[in-house]
Amino acid sequence: MSEKKEKILKLAGKLSLDLKDPEVFENAFVHRSYLNEHPKFYLDNNERLEFLGDAVLELVTTRYLYDKFQKPEGELTALRSALVRGKNLSEVAKGLGVEECLYLSSGEAQGAQKAKSLILANALEAIIGSIYLDLGYESARSFIENNILKLTDKIIDEKLYIDAKSSFQEKVQEKFKVTPQYKVLEQSGPDHNKEFTSAVFLAEELVATGKGSSKNSAEQEAAKAALEKLFS
Repeated sequence: MSEKKEKILKLAGKLSLDLKDPEVFENAFVHRSYLNEHPKFYLDNNERLEFLGDAVLELVTTRYLYDKFQKPEGELTALRSALVRGKNLSEVAKGLGVEECLYLSSGEAQGAQKAKSLILANALEAIIGSIYLDLGYESARSFIENNILKLTDKIIDEKLYIDAKSSFQEKVQEKFKVTPQYKVLEQSGPDHNKEFTSAVFLAEELVATGKGSSKNSAEQEAAKAALEKLFS
Protein backbone atom coordinates (compact mmCIF):
# COMPACT_ATOMS: atom_id res chain seq x y z
CA MET A 1 0.00 0.00 0.00
CA SER A 2 1.33 3.42 -0.95
CA GLU A 3 1.98 6.06 1.69
CA LYS A 4 -0.67 8.31 0.12
CA LYS A 5 -3.33 5.61 0.17
CA GLU A 6 -2.46 4.83 3.77
CA LYS A 7 -3.03 8.48 4.73
CA ILE A 8 -6.38 8.50 2.92
CA LEU A 9 -7.59 5.38 4.73
CA LYS A 10 -6.36 6.83 8.01
CA LEU A 11 -8.45 9.93 7.34
CA ALA A 12 -11.48 7.74 6.62
CA GLY A 13 -10.96 6.12 10.01
CA LYS A 14 -10.62 9.50 11.70
CA LEU A 15 -13.97 10.47 10.14
CA SER A 16 -15.55 7.19 11.32
CA LEU A 17 -16.41 6.20 7.74
CA ASP A 18 -17.05 2.47 7.35
CA LEU A 19 -16.22 2.42 3.65
CA LYS A 20 -17.76 -0.22 1.42
CA ASP A 21 -15.55 0.67 -1.55
CA PRO A 22 -12.37 2.47 -0.40
CA GLU A 23 -11.42 3.31 -4.00
CA VAL A 24 -14.44 5.61 -4.31
CA PHE A 25 -13.20 7.59 -1.31
CA GLU A 26 -9.61 7.56 -2.62
CA ASN A 27 -10.84 8.88 -5.96
CA ALA A 28 -11.96 12.10 -4.23
CA PHE A 29 -8.31 13.07 -3.70
CA VAL A 30 -7.11 12.71 -7.31
CA HIS A 31 -6.51 16.11 -8.93
CA ARG A 32 -6.45 16.19 -12.72
CA SER A 33 -2.84 17.46 -12.70
CA TYR A 34 -1.66 14.19 -11.14
CA LEU A 35 -2.94 12.24 -14.15
CA ASN A 36 -0.89 14.40 -16.50
CA GLU A 37 2.24 13.04 -14.80
CA HIS A 38 0.78 9.57 -14.14
CA PRO A 39 -1.49 8.79 -17.12
CA LYS A 40 -1.69 5.07 -16.23
CA PHE A 41 -2.94 5.72 -12.69
CA TYR A 42 -5.82 3.37 -11.84
CA LEU A 43 -8.26 6.14 -10.83
CA ASP A 44 -9.85 9.01 -12.74
CA ASN A 45 -9.72 12.63 -11.54
CA ASN A 46 -12.15 13.77 -8.85
CA GLU A 47 -14.19 16.22 -10.92
CA ARG A 48 -17.28 14.02 -11.35
CA LEU A 49 -17.35 13.39 -7.61
CA GLU A 50 -16.96 17.13 -7.03
CA PHE A 51 -19.97 17.76 -9.28
CA LEU A 52 -22.05 15.29 -7.28
CA GLY A 53 -20.81 16.51 -3.91
CA ASP A 54 -21.59 20.13 -4.73
CA ALA A 55 -25.25 19.22 -5.28
CA VAL A 56 -25.46 17.12 -2.10
CA LEU A 57 -23.81 19.88 -0.07
CA GLU A 58 -26.29 22.48 -1.32
CA LEU A 59 -29.30 20.25 -0.62
CA VAL A 60 -28.18 19.29 2.89
CA THR A 61 -27.26 22.88 3.76
CA THR A 62 -30.55 24.23 2.42
CA ARG A 63 -32.63 21.75 4.39
CA TYR A 64 -30.60 22.34 7.56
CA LEU A 65 -31.06 26.11 7.40
CA TYR A 66 -34.75 25.76 6.50
CA ASP A 67 -35.37 23.60 9.58
CA LYS A 68 -33.17 25.60 11.96
CA PHE A 69 -34.21 29.20 11.25
CA GLN A 70 -37.45 31.07 10.71
CA LYS A 71 -35.69 33.57 8.46
CA PRO A 72 -36.78 35.03 5.09
CA GLU A 73 -35.48 33.52 1.87
CA GLY A 74 -32.88 36.25 1.32
CA GLU A 75 -31.18 35.70 4.68
CA LEU A 76 -31.23 31.92 4.26
CA THR A 77 -29.60 32.30 0.85
CA ALA A 78 -26.89 34.55 2.27
CA LEU A 79 -26.21 32.09 5.10
CA ARG A 80 -26.01 29.18 2.68
CA SER A 81 -23.60 31.10 0.44
CA ALA A 82 -21.33 31.82 3.42
CA LEU A 83 -21.30 28.17 4.48
CA VAL A 84 -20.57 26.66 1.06
CA ARG A 85 -18.22 29.34 -0.31
CA GLY A 86 -14.80 28.12 -1.37
CA LYS A 87 -12.87 29.86 1.38
CA ASN A 88 -14.93 28.17 4.09
CA LEU A 89 -14.67 24.73 2.46
CA SER A 90 -10.92 25.16 2.01
CA GLU A 91 -10.46 25.93 5.71
CA VAL A 92 -12.54 22.90 6.69
CA ALA A 93 -10.46 20.71 4.37
CA LYS A 94 -7.22 22.02 5.86
CA GLY A 95 -8.49 21.31 9.35
CA LEU A 96 -9.26 17.72 8.40
CA GLY A 97 -5.81 17.17 6.88
CA VAL A 98 -7.05 16.75 3.31
CA GLU A 99 -4.01 18.50 1.82
CA GLU A 100 -1.65 15.71 2.91
CA CYS A 101 -3.85 13.17 1.11
CA LEU A 102 -4.13 14.87 -2.29
CA TYR A 103 -2.72 13.32 -5.45
CA LEU A 104 -1.18 16.39 -7.12
CA SER A 105 1.37 17.06 -9.84
CA SER A 106 4.73 18.39 -8.70
CA GLY A 107 3.83 21.84 -9.99
CA GLU A 108 0.46 21.99 -8.20
CA ALA A 109 1.99 20.65 -5.00
CA GLN A 110 4.37 23.61 -4.97
CA GLY A 111 1.86 26.10 -6.40
CA ALA A 112 0.44 29.32 -5.03
CA GLN A 113 -1.66 29.14 -1.89
CA LYS A 114 -4.69 30.63 -3.64
CA ALA A 115 -4.69 27.82 -6.21
CA LYS A 116 -4.27 25.25 -3.44
CA SER A 117 -7.24 26.71 -1.59
CA LEU A 118 -9.44 26.12 -4.62
CA ILE A 119 -8.12 22.56 -5.01
CA LEU A 120 -8.88 21.88 -1.34
CA ALA A 121 -12.41 23.27 -1.57
CA ASN A 122 -13.08 21.16 -4.66
CA ALA A 123 -11.63 18.08 -2.97
CA LEU A 124 -13.95 18.53 0.01
CA GLU A 125 -16.93 18.55 -2.34
CA ALA A 126 -15.54 15.43 -4.02
CA ILE A 127 -15.23 13.77 -0.60
CA ILE A 128 -18.91 14.55 0.04
CA GLY A 129 -19.76 13.06 -3.35
CA SER A 130 -17.79 9.90 -2.58
CA ILE A 131 -19.45 9.45 0.81
CA TYR A 132 -22.89 9.88 -0.77
CA LEU A 133 -22.05 7.41 -3.53
CA ASP A 134 -20.52 4.77 -1.26
CA LEU A 135 -22.49 5.12 1.97
CA GLY A 136 -25.65 7.02 1.09
CA TYR A 137 -27.39 10.28 1.86
CA GLU A 138 -27.49 10.00 5.66
CA SER A 139 -23.74 9.45 5.92
CA ALA A 140 -23.10 12.43 3.63
CA ARG A 141 -25.51 14.56 5.66
CA SER A 142 -23.79 13.57 8.90
CA PHE A 143 -20.36 14.45 7.47
CA ILE A 144 -21.61 17.84 6.27
CA GLU A 145 -23.31 18.69 9.56
CA ASN A 146 -20.33 17.62 11.68
CA ASN A 147 -17.69 19.40 9.64
CA ILE A 148 -19.29 22.31 7.78
CA LEU A 149 -22.67 23.21 9.27
CA LYS A 150 -21.23 23.31 12.78
CA LEU A 151 -19.76 26.67 11.71
CA THR A 152 -23.21 28.24 11.29
CA ASP A 153 -23.27 29.95 14.70
CA LYS A 154 -19.80 31.41 14.14
CA ILE A 155 -20.82 32.77 10.75
CA ILE A 156 -23.89 34.40 12.29
CA ASP A 157 -22.04 35.77 15.33
CA GLU A 158 -19.30 37.29 13.18
CA LYS A 159 -21.79 38.44 10.52
CA LEU A 160 -19.78 36.63 7.84
CA TYR A 161 -22.96 36.05 5.83
CA ILE A 162 -23.62 39.75 5.27
CA ASP A 163 -22.92 40.93 1.73
CA ALA A 164 -20.55 43.87 2.18
CA LYS A 165 -21.46 45.56 -1.12
CA SER A 166 -25.18 45.51 -0.35
CA SER A 167 -24.63 46.71 3.21
CA PHE A 168 -22.33 49.54 2.10
CA GLN A 169 -24.72 50.67 -0.63
CA GLU A 170 -27.65 50.72 1.80
CA LYS A 171 -25.75 52.80 4.37
CA VAL A 172 -24.28 55.19 1.79
CA GLN A 173 -27.62 55.83 0.10
CA GLU A 174 -29.23 56.51 3.45
CA LYS A 175 -26.51 58.87 4.68
CA PHE A 176 -25.06 60.48 1.55
CA LYS A 177 -27.84 59.96 -1.04
CA VAL A 178 -25.38 58.56 -3.60
CA THR A 179 -24.70 55.11 -5.06
CA PRO A 180 -21.20 53.58 -4.74
CA GLN A 181 -19.33 52.87 -7.97
CA TYR A 182 -16.65 50.20 -8.40
CA LYS A 183 -13.69 50.15 -10.76
CA VAL A 184 -10.94 47.59 -11.41
CA LEU A 185 -7.63 49.35 -10.88
CA GLU A 186 -5.33 46.45 -11.68
CA GLN A 187 -5.29 42.77 -12.55
CA SER A 188 -2.28 40.50 -12.59
CA GLY A 189 -1.29 36.85 -12.82
CA PRO A 190 -2.13 34.04 -15.27
CA ASP A 191 -5.73 33.25 -16.20
CA HIS A 192 -6.02 30.40 -13.70
CA ASN A 193 -4.61 32.45 -10.81
CA LYS A 194 -5.55 36.10 -11.35
CA GLU A 195 -5.59 38.80 -8.69
CA PHE A 196 -7.78 41.87 -9.03
CA THR A 197 -7.49 45.20 -7.25
CA SER A 198 -10.76 47.15 -7.18
CA ALA A 199 -11.71 50.54 -5.76
CA VAL A 200 -15.02 51.88 -4.53
CA PHE A 201 -15.87 55.53 -5.24
CA LEU A 202 -18.47 57.92 -3.87
CA ALA A 203 -19.00 60.46 -6.62
CA GLU A 204 -15.40 61.04 -7.78
CA GLU A 205 -13.78 60.28 -4.43
CA LEU A 206 -11.92 57.01 -3.93
CA VAL A 207 -13.00 55.61 -0.55
CA ALA A 208 -11.20 52.25 -0.31
CA THR A 209 -9.58 49.44 -2.29
CA GLY A 210 -9.61 45.67 -2.03
CA LYS A 211 -7.92 42.64 -3.59
CA GLY A 212 -9.43 39.31 -4.60
CA SER A 213 -9.25 36.38 -7.01
CA SER A 214 -12.26 37.73 -8.95
CA LYS A 215 -13.76 41.15 -9.66
CA ASN A 216 -16.59 40.46 -7.25
CA SER A 217 -14.35 39.31 -4.40
CA ALA A 218 -12.12 42.37 -4.87
CA GLU A 219 -15.19 44.61 -4.79
CA GLN A 220 -16.43 42.86 -1.65
CA GLU A 221 -13.09 43.51 0.04
CA ALA A 222 -13.20 47.16 -1.05
CA ALA A 223 -16.72 47.46 0.36
CA LYS A 224 -15.63 45.90 3.68
CA ALA A 225 -12.76 48.39 3.96
CA ALA A 226 -15.10 51.26 3.10
CA LEU A 227 -17.64 50.16 5.71
CA GLU A 228 -14.93 50.11 8.34
CA LYS A 229 -13.57 53.49 7.24
CA LEU A 230 -16.88 55.35 7.12
CA PHE A 231 -19.17 53.57 9.55
CA SER A 232 -17.14 51.78 12.24
